[in-house]
Amino acid sequence: MTKIKVGVIGLGYVGLPLARLFATKYDTVGFDINQNRIKELNSGTDSTRELSDEVLQAVLKNEANDSNGLYCSADISDIANCNYYVITVPTPVDKNNRPVLTPLYKSSETVGKVLKKGDIVIYESTVYPGVTEDECVPVLERVSGLKFNEDFYVGYSPERINPGDKEHTVEKILKVTSGSTPEIGKKVDDLYASVITAGTHLAPSIKVAEAAKVIENSQRDINIAFVNELAKIFNLMDINTHDVLEAAGTKWNFLPFKPGLVGGHCIGVDPYYLAQKAQELGYHPEIILAGRRLNDSMGAYVASEVVKLMLKNDIKIKGADLLLLGITFKENCPDVRNTKVVDVIKHLKEFSINVTIYDPWVNAQEVRNEYGLEAVTELPNQKFDAIVQAVSHKEFESLELNELKKSNSAVYDVKGVLGSRADGKL
Repeated sequence: MTKIKVGVIGLGYVGLPLARLFATKYDTVGFDINQNRIKELNSGTDSTRELSDEVLQAVLKNEANDSNGLYCSADISDIANCNYYVITVPTPVDKNNRPVLTPLYKSSETVGKVLKKGDIVIYESTVYPGVTEDECVPVLERVSGLKFNEDFYVGYSPERINPGDKEHTVEKILKVTSGSTPEIGKKVDDLYASVITAGTHLAPSIKVAEAAKVIENSQRDINIAFVNELAKIFNLMDINTHDVLEAAGTKWNFLPFKPGLVGGHCIGVDPYYLAQKAQELGYHPEIILAGRRLNDSMGAYVASEVVKLMLKNDIKIKGADLLLLGITFKENCPDVRNTKVVDVIKHLKEFSINVTIYDPWVNAQEVRNEYGLEAVTELPNQKFDAIVQAVSHKEFESLELNELKKSNSAVYDVKGVLGSRADGKL
């Protein structure tokens, strides 16, 4: 029986935890084109904070060999002996919200250069149905010179990583699997079942697995859009939205979604992939795009509500000093990709408000490179006209807001966690 050797392509929020998990049972090579990332990981540190230094160092090995463990590399030759390739690269959208498949094409080319007869390539990146077989497979065939489903095979197992969540880690979340043939589907399922303690679900086809993933986040997006719309309505009625949701939540089948900014690399992106494919087929998806439009509007809405609150408190808007707590797309996570907090900042600055961004989780250089914004990781020693809690990092729970407020100030709570300490909330 051939010894399993796994190559994980892309060592970000999804790839690294998965590579670490595979490495507990198999000889595993983590590949990434970012050499600084490889250097960091081989030193035993993960800047995404998905893995603690202790957990990472427990599986690291110093060279690629046949023993179980994780070896990280930017050298394509180090993945040449793998027989399972798992691709976990980002699938973003462009400024017009159209899917960008370039990372998938590039990673497929990389694997194609080392692909051998009998190898299996598994994709985890979120896509619309058909991308794996219609877009990625032709790249693998072209670069490798091998024939699909004769010389090599593919599978699809959508990622279900929840960045920053230390309770629902990768092995504790049931995994959907699929393969390009029934036999390969079983092999892919067996591979994941050997490390995923929560179990697996073998889908009947790759397209079914792709569709399942893209609707998971589309469903959440639509539900959050609904409560965001409710928040807008109830604010006009001077009703506390969170009180309403708490009361409605006493019914056994009420879904506990909360209003907020919907960003990140999943919920804020994935619905566009499904919408794009639907439009290519001549169908205009009304509910999916309506939910996206509403959620994309929330940054401007929050900013306007903050300004209204400041005016209500007789605070001069132009030149006001505002402390923004958090810029990541979610709590207790350093990921700033597609964060909608930047929309709030943009609209606040249009009112000539001086915005100080405080976030102890971020890399300030990354924020500067990504958005041209300055963020600080230490609490500023000054007082502010307004404070907006945009992200509910655990570090913010113990903040003494009164020490940060001027005599006349306003506190706005986007996340609904400040209770009576906030003058206004979403």
